[in-house]
Amino acid sequence: MQTLRDEPPSSADNLTHFSDLLSSGDCWLLSAIASLSMHPSLLKQVMPPGQSFQDGYNGCFVFRFWQYGQWEEVKIDDLLPTQDSKLIYLNSPEKYEFWSSLLEKAYAKLKGGYRALNMGFPHEAMVDMTGGVAEVLNIAAIRELPALLSYLLAKRALINCANSQGPLEQGNPLGIRFRHAYSLTAVEKVKTAYGTEDLVRILNPWGNTEWEGPWSDMNGPEWNTVSFEEQKRLGRVSREDGEFWMSVSDFRQNFDMMEVCHRTDESETSGLPWYCIMHHGNWVPGISNPQFYFTLLEVDRDQKTCSFVLALMQKYQRRMGVDLSIGLHIYPDLTALQPLLCNPQHSPRREVVLRGSLPPGRYIIIPSTAEPNQQGAFLLRVLTEQGNAKGLCKPVHLYNLLTEIIQGGVLAGSEKYLALEHCKSLVILMDSQGSAQLTWQEFQILWDKIKRWTVRFQTHHAHQHGSFCLSAPGIMVDELIMQLVGLRYTEPDLTISYPGFLYLLMKLESMIRKAAGAHCYSHVTVFSSHREILHFLLHYIHLTALVTSYFTH
Repeated sequence: MQTLRDEPPSSADNLTHFSDLLSSGDCWLLSAIASLSMHPSLLKQVMPPGQSFQDGYNGCFVFRFWQYGQWEEVKIDDLLPTQDSKLIYLNSPEKYEFWSSLLEKAYAKLKGGYRALNMGFPHEAMVDMTGGVAEVLNIAAIRELPALLSYLLAKRALINCANSQGPLEQGNPLGIRFRHAYSLTAVEKVKTAYGTEDLVRILNPWGNTEWEGPWSDMNGPEWNTVSFEEQKRLGRVSREDGEFWMSVSDFRQNFDMMEVCHRTDESETSGLPWYCIMHHGNWVPGISNPQFYFTLLEVDRDQKTCSFVLALMQKYQRRMGVDLSIGLHIYPDLTALQPLLCNPQHSPRREVVLRGSLPPGRYIIIPSTAEPNQQGAFLLRVLTEQGNAKGLCKPVHLYNLLTEIIQGGVLAGSEKYLALEHCKSLVILMDSQGSAQLTWQEFQILWDKIKRWTVRFQTHHAHQHGSFCLSAPGIMVDELIMQLVGLRYTEPDLTISYPGFLYLLMKLESMIRKAAGAHCYSHVTVFSSHREILHFLLHYIHLTALVTSYFTH
């Protein structure tokens, strides 16, 4: 073991500029770090501040990476691999600065070792370091490229680009290396003596080669047509530092792919990039693909449609040595034969993304595998520009959703017993804000209950028992309570319908939950057990219903 320093190095709070970092091979990771380091708030999220080699130093460093919906801590020591007293992997030209090498070591630990970093994708590293959603775009297929780049950068997206049409790390005649990850950091409309020109600013993370064509830093005569003030506005510097400008047309000719990471963080209070909701699910052999209802409520600020990004990430597959081919489809309803939008084909990537816009309404998302009966876990993320400021689920939304599901399933016919009042009651019982509508989290909890209770109802229905087993959903009741249930919740034919069954269980669970929180006191009565509370409440509910019915008729 050999020490690399003889004086205290800098802390992670004082970092060298990203373009000065050096790497011996994992350029894809360096490109992601370069993009990340342009946003200090994101960098601090990965490298918690306050860590140094001085105050309370014990050789331990902590880094944080996003994994499948949550941030995980990775702890490492300060031993770094060297050869001939020099760092082998990522390093800084500053002799006593090791933050980049430590970050690389932590990421290697997360992925299983340095060997796992030999090949990779910048967009995957950006997802792990930001918690964002990444997609790969074919530049040739983008019509309004400057407009799209402006839109993405305005939403603080991180963008990498590459030319995949040549041998690894060899360059074309104008200095662009093949299969080498660059970062796109700006797009500007520049005023020249002959009009305006759309330019993009590109960063080579290695910092040792630059674009040598039109608008190059050192030999671009086009800059002579741009005023000093305009060059100052652009921050143009005439030196080979790895950062350069080029026209959009030249960008199209010299790069063929972009990797875009859409940010979903809330670290900056103004201009939130995207509103994000997540759902964890599974593909189970022998069971049809999961289906998710997707509601778009509000149009974008300057359009008549709702923009969204869907991201489907397969979980833990690489640890098992298996990559499933996965894809996303959006349908208008359960009976539609053709999707409104879908991925062109299933892909074995860790995450597939579907970006688009649709009019306000309700749609169905189906995440699927290319082959049937495959097993795996996934994370589905839905990003929208406006979010659901008016609430995700109102009683009428729940009513429409349940009606459609009942009509299309084995319980068809039960929808005639479903009333809007049922759904109002279900929403009110779950609503914690008193707003008569459910947040996404509240809706998820309610929907999980409905799915669980539906299985119980179907089990009973299939066996045609003479009575309901209310203990099956986890609620213990006695004969007297069953009599009260019969008075209040049965249909005219003395049976309990599926909608009535859901409402009954929700009501019973709500009463038991409230009773479990504290003893129930009134001005004249003290109840000694949950059984007494249920008896009283069910009698009260039944009496209230009778009185209401008498006065309304």
